[in-house]
Amino acid sequence: MEKRYALADVTKELVLVSQGQKSADLVIRNGRLINVNTAEILSDIDIAITHGRIALVGDASHTIGESTTVIDAKGLYIAPGFMDGHIHVESSMLTVKEYAKAVIPNGTTAIFMDPHEIANVLGLEGVKLMIEDGMNIPLNVYTTMPSCVPATPGFEDTGAVLDAKTIETAMKWDTIIGLGEMMNLPGVLGANEEVHKALKATLAADKTITGHYPMPELGSPLNAYIAAGARCCHETVTCEEALAKMRLGMYVQIREGSAWHDVKETVKAITEHHIDTRFANLVSDDAHPDTLLHLGHMNHIIKRAIEEGVNPITAIQMATINVAECFNLTRDLGSVSPGKWADIVLLSDLSKVKVEKVLINGEVVASGGRMTADIPKTSYPDFAKHTMHIGKILTSKDFEVTAPDFYAQDTINVHVMAVSDAKVGTHHDAHELKVINGCVMNDLEKDIVKAVVIERHKSTGSMGKGFVTGFSIKEGAVASTVAHDAHNLLVVGTNDEDMALAANALAEAGGGMIVVKNNKVLALNPLPIAGLMSEDPIEIVAARVAHIDEAWKELGCNMVSPFMTMALLSLAVLPELRLTNRGLVDTVNFKFLDLFV
Repeated sequence: MEKRYALADVTKELVLVSQGQKSADLVIRNGRLINVNTAEILSDIDIAITHGRIALVGDASHTIGESTTVIDAKGLYIAPGFMDGHIHVESSMLTVKEYAKAVIPNGTTAIFMDPHEIANVLGLEGVKLMIEDGMNIPLNVYTTMPSCVPATPGFEDTGAVLDAKTIETAMKWDTIIGLGEMMNLPGVLGANEEVHKALKATLAADKTITGHYPMPELGSPLNAYIAAGARCCHETVTCEEALAKMRLGMYVQIREGSAWHDVKETVKAITEHHIDTRFANLVSDDAHPDTLLHLGHMNHIIKRAIEEGVNPITAIQMATINVAECFNLTRDLGSVSPGKWADIVLLSDLSKVKVEKVLINGEVVASGGRMTADIPKTSYPDFAKHTMHIGKILTSKDFEVTAPDFYAQDTINVHVMAVSDAKVGTHHDAHELKVINGCVMNDLEKDIVKAVVIERHKSTGSMGKGFVTGFSIKEGAVASTVAHDAHNLLVVGTNDEDMALAANALAEAGGGMIVVKNNKVLALNPLPIAGLMSEDPIEIVAARVAHIDEAWKELGCNMVSPFMTMALLSLAVLPELRLTNRGLVDTVNFKFLDLFV
């Protein structure tokens, strides 16, 4: 891949090619341009390219010389390259390079990744590994510096801590485009000194603060959050929330991930209220390998918006120019216009967003759904692959939930996390459970099973215990080190023996996901890089994920991406009730709860 030229370095070359005084490197001819600047489609348009940038949009016949490569785009649509404004690459379970191979053929030319998953395990060294992995590849990889490591200080234990001073230093790096999702709402709204130092450092560097506002309060708290500099938010799940945020000048990042299907509701702000869409973006947030393989990436999300009634040109704006404006990158990206980088997608079907060719930096990097540019395999260092430190071999006794010593009755009321299919939030329920020999039991008839979070970074032995409903598992146990955001060892199960086996087997594998039934491992997806990612190709990882999914079904669960819903049980920044290694957290009032009502 040729180097990226700054506009300042190639103005003369662009002028000469535009006027036919020098030949273009490449010309796309006779296409139908999706002009996101004016929201119209223009026919019989040529694009002249030199030094990786667009020199001319219009009739480029005078720019074609003997050495010019010509692409005939007759019958095709010319669109700007698609951009994902909020993604955690770790959630794909792939390295950045493998992820790039998966998304580029689907028309994605830029991503804005927040590597706070690996940061919670490996700290700043993990962030650096991800940045390095994203260098020297066709995909434009922009990085937002993780803002909340840990996500909820005092409520969980992580493998690392990133303070405001570290964030301030990172804001001086060219590789950092902004601040990762600011999840610490109490810190922002409570004017916490450390939190506001991080906000100040980002704003002083003239970089974007990416937000995380999942709360239903749309009055003064939302105003205060936006006033503190938060520019965008991907935690918007209703039409009303989307309207309120966009009306206040916040970019609403409408999410359609593997497990979070928010487009259907949130785009009603556009289709039913007919508002200006300049503050609407489309993002994935989390995309699993099987989703990327079988549905696609941004092309799929754009298609989903179109299916829900959004005009195709508008939907493409929401994944191109709107994203570039959110991150102050319109000098280089977001439209097919003179001076911009030649990151271009050729589509054969607009409503289905069928991608035929992808150009990045003026070079064809994918055609017919396959990469044509070479991306080398990556290898992570050993220290990133040895992150399972639970301190001992766990037994079934470690998973027992005991009633208080003074308790003499045969039932007890407990707080219970209630999950829903393809939804981020949990509901805070309470149920009565049996007590046998001092131990609180699951209730499989009511679909209530045990959940345990085990600290796995520093062998502290800390364990949080609770109960969850909604997974419908009837037997066995599941475990995962993909457990947002601290990524401790999370185990959910119907019996203590299978829970212990799942935890120990996963620790031995170096992390990942596992399904166990009747003292036997049904499926294992090893993720040795920080317990989050694999170096293997997407096809192999996707097959393992599919095997995990089928094993969940064997236990009785028919959810979409149940492992992803499970992974959020420990994310104590989302409503209403969560479980960390330190115990149950009421995430509406941000306080610990005793397990027993």
